[in-house]
Amino acid sequence: MVEAGSEQIVLIDAGNTNTVFGVYRGDELVEHLRLSTDRERTADEYGALLLPLFARLGLDLAATDAMMISSVVPPLNSTMETLARDYLHTSAVFIEPGLPTGLPIRYDNPAEVGADRIVNSVAALELYGAPVVVVDFGTATTFDVINANGEYIGGVIAPGIGISAEALFSRASRLYRVDVRKPTTLVGSNTSNAMQSGIYYGYIGLVDGILARLLKEFTDLQSVVATGGLATLIAEGSKYIREVNPMLTLVGLKLIYDRHRAS
Repeated sequence: MVEAGSEQIVLIDAGNTNTVFGVYRGDELVEHLRLSTDRERTADEYGALLLPLFARLGLDLAATDAMMISSVVPPLNSTMETLARDYLHTSAVFIEPGLPTGLPIRYDNPAEVGADRIVNSVAALELYGAPVVVVDFGTATTFDVINANGEYIGGVIAPGIGISAEALFSRASRLYRVDVRKPTTLVGSNTSNAMQSGIYYGYIGLVDGILARLLKEFTDLQSVVATGGLATLIAEGSKYIREVNPMLTLVGLKLIYDRHRAS
């Protein structure tokens, strides 16, 4: 058996919009890459993309000892299994019911909880203590709550900022796509700035409105931590988000991998 401190572990967070690949050596995250999620991309195409990208960074993925995956895109699962077998010469372990995570799930149907939400919660509990709320800005924006006993008790799911903006662009015939960014002024003096203001401040209102209610219910909350592609942008305007950790999911995957290995 390879010593835990010298293992090379590939961790994958397969989301609806992006897929993040991280490589750990022992307990150190040595590199990570983000690719757009493409359900039609084959294992050979992923191999052709990833191997040279990581090779340029001095990493040989063929020397991988283990691969663990958090996936909310079921059509990708068999592709990732083939990628692990044919290119990394190892087997893929998925975050799924029965895998030891160390996080009690107090949900009506635990199997309904997305793998990414479990992984983020494991990392937040380890890094920030309990109770804690994780806000993940992805295709959907999720608010996950871990109570004072260190148990996952559920959360809130809202449309992501990208989905919300796209609905505006597609349903209003005279409006056009704009970048999602913090506007220079609250009151826009042209259509583009007015839309950016509405999208940005409107979404912060959604996020802070939900967090304000959670803070009333969990008065001893230790932290609110944000992750995901637009976490930094929204956190800048939020009254309640105090921590931003873009690597939260990879940290959680590594923690779960260690617990799985130990078991």
